[in-house]
Amino acid sequence: MKTTYDVKLGGIQQRFDRDRTAYVARWRIAGKEKSKSFRSKGLASAFMSDLRQATKVGEEFDIATGLPASMLAPESIGPSFLEFAQSYVLRRWNTSAARTRETDAYALLSLVPALVTDAPRRPTTEALREVLRNHALLPQNRRLELTTTQAATLTWLERASLPLAALGEPHVLRTALEAISVTFAGSPAGANTVRRKRAVLHHLLEHAVEQKVFDSNPMDGIKWTAPKAVTVIDPRTVVNPVQARQLLDAVPKVGRNRGARLKALFACIYYAALRPEEAADLRQRNCTLPESGWGMIVLEKARPQGTKRWTNSGETHEPRNLKHRADKETREIPIPPVLVAILREHIAEYGTARDGRIFHTGTGGTYSSSAHSYVWQEVRKLVLSPEQITSSLAGRPYDLRHAAVSLWLNAGVPAVEVAKRAGHSVEVLLRVYAKCMDGQQEHINSKIADVLTD
Repeated sequence: MKTTYDVKLGGIQQRFDRDRTAYVARWRIAGKEKSKSFRSKGLASAFMSDLRQATKVGEEFDIATGLPASMLAPESIGPSFLEFAQSYVLRRWNTSAARTRETDAYALLSLVPALVTDAPRRPTTEALREVLRNHALLPQNRRLELTTTQAATLTWLERASLPLAALGEPHVLRTALEAISVTFAGSPAGANTVRRKRAVLHHLLEHAVEQKVFDSNPMDGIKWTAPKAVTVIDPRTVVNPVQARQLLDAVPKVGRNRGARLKALFACIYYAALRPEEAADLRQRNCTLPESGWGMIVLEKARPQGTKRWTNSGETHEPRNLKHRADKETREIPIPPVLVAILREHIAEYGTARDGRIFHTGTGGTYSSSAHSYVWQEVRKLVLSPEQITSSLAGRPYDLRHAAVSLWLNAGVPAVEVAKRAGHSVEVLLRVYAKCMDGQQEHINSKIADVLTD
């Protein structure tokens, strides 16, 4: 559908057609004459009044029919962007992880309120997002009951949402790209956030191509460059082995019991390069823990944290397949004696949860990411210098994983083996950890120096 704001309203002419009088409303769209006949002057006047109201609120007019979007028959304009966004979310629901569902919704919370007509009595953007977040972008059985005000907000949004076909127009698509380029507060969004939201928009439009709304993805014709995202690990975040041991030894000193229960989890992140969600689902049956020597962890599942409205169970944590792996695919990680000893001690002290999980709260639950973060920040205060505390050094528990992988690479472990243990592809491993491979720099520099002195 091609649209325009170039609208010039004419008048109403009386015409005698055989034995019947007709009243013809005339107007121009993008320089093209348009007309519509009515049996009475009152009907013609009402029609012209509707056109005039549409121009006042800034509606776009369809060049083919000459009508504003609000007056087009549904079958002539196809689904609205809101309707298609809802169907997009529901189509992907059963095959998506909770975090993927949340990523999709987060992008649509930026896009849907931006792709609307300038209709009167617009609710606040936050009110629109609240209705989308808690009702419109959820399956029917997950939706919260709406208040009278919220119901009115949703009704406004349903009427004002632009047709999906409108995204075929470059200026509309640029409005969408501008919307994903800022935070909900209006400040510039981070590069990774923008790229994730753009990916959702692109994928949604690919679905629209499949359904014959577009011949090709409209985004392919837009010259727009996403901000460059940082894809390499900053070596300033990586602790050395001495610092890592000092940090881990200080973990039990935080809190009455929480730190003591989390020491072994943080040790798994450092000594085995587990992702936090992988450590959260680690079970005793996954571990071979001999009295001496190296042990083995065989990962089966991860236990990521999500928002309850997006998970299958309605709980914050639920098991999922390992990242980038098929169902029932496992990952084997040899673990050094120091980690074997820490895990044996932890299990002896705290036992396991009913389902066999090694790391659990006193009531058998799962520690949240905010609990991890709180303990870790307190540990940094106990161990690091004031300058280091304000730096990015080991700023998050996840940085222990980066320290582990960097250590393995710089110790000369082949990249293929490191990638296998860490759950990466070799290509991603070498790209992400390129700046952390300090052990190679001196060797390469010496080779260059040898050539220069020949």
